[in-house]
Amino acid sequence: MGAGVTAGDGNKPFGMTVFAVTSNAKQGDFVKKLTTLFLVALAAVPAFAEQTAPTATPATPTVQAATTAAADPVIITAGTTKIRRSEFENALKTLPPDYQSVAMGSGKRQFADDYLRMRLLADQAEKSGVADDAAVQAQIALMRENLLANAQLSRIEKAVTLSDADYQKAYDANKSGFEQAKARHILIAFKGSRAAQPGKKELTDAEAKAKAEEIRTKLVAGADFADMAKKESDDTGSGARGGDLGTFGHNQMVPEFEKAVFEGKVGEISPLVRTEYGYHIIQVEERKSPTLAEAKPQLEKDLKQKKVQEQLDAIKAAVHPTYDETYFAAPPPPPAVVKPEAGDAAAKPASTPRPKVPIKKP
Repeated sequence: MGAGVTAGDGNKPFGMTVFAVTSNAKQGDFVKKLTTLFLVALAAVPAFAEQTAPTATPATPTVQAATTAAADPVIITAGTTKIRRSEFENALKTLPPDYQSVAMGSGKRQFADDYLRMRLLADQAEKSGVADDAAVQAQIALMRENLLANAQLSRIEKAVTLSDADYQKAYDANKSGFEQAKARHILIAFKGSRAAQPGKKELTDAEAKAKAEEIRTKLVAGADFADMAKKESDDTGSGARGGDLGTFGHNQMVPEFEKAVFEGKVGEISPLVRTEYGYHIIQVEERKSPTLAEAKPQLEKDLKQKKVQEQLDAIKAAVHPTYDETYFAAPPPPPAVVKPEAGDAAAKPASTPRPKVPIKKP
């Protein structure tokens, strides 16, 4: 499955997608996709360099040059273009941590080739006047603003502080939301269910219910749940594990299933639970809520996001923004669909929306 990688995350003012990779991409292919990232991430480097450069004690030109050459050697030379180690490593730092490890390991030379290619193209653009093009200047300005905004956002995030009282209040208010359950189930699908197994006899709703009731009766009488799940369950993923769904929290299952799990008694065989996928027989093995200490990492993430959002909202509210209502008006509704006459052989049946996923994927 493809994965988009952005210059920021969901909280950033702009989530610029700079490249995409696939889970089975070769390392060489992966590294070749990084050039666009440099164009985004390095656009504002000169501005940041002025702000972050450390103050040093003045030295004589000769001594200073010798010190720089020793501490920051040139590692790539191409004509008049020279790339120092610090420049190369600063480019690496613009990548997400997982990609940095590849670019600093087996992909380092390929990464260097791509970085050099970018520098050579940039030099040509400067010499040929491309850098003065109005459209290019507008893009550079936008990328610079995005980087500045992200840098300021990082400062805001780092400045957020949380007290013990903040954690306790959030924990008390959302304790039920942290509750987790460990359960197993057996699913008997009926005709039309996406869980119905190819090549297996399709059951009507009544037949599926009757079969599920029969299995439940055997379980209540002492039959082994895991063995029955492996033999009978139409959820083949969990069925192979004896019906085990692992541990999950609220809002991870369809409503009917979740209600049965979090309201039923631990250890008992549940009554049949009907969902759009069929009839479920559920056994809740464990249900517990994490302690404050266990919930603290998630609480910290949620509370910081909330406080940052509050500050962003305050920044916006302070300047009283107005919008051109004509430009930002809602688009007109789509034209009405003309219904075909009865018996029109060319008419196509309406598509059926796909149902939501019923259970957590294994």
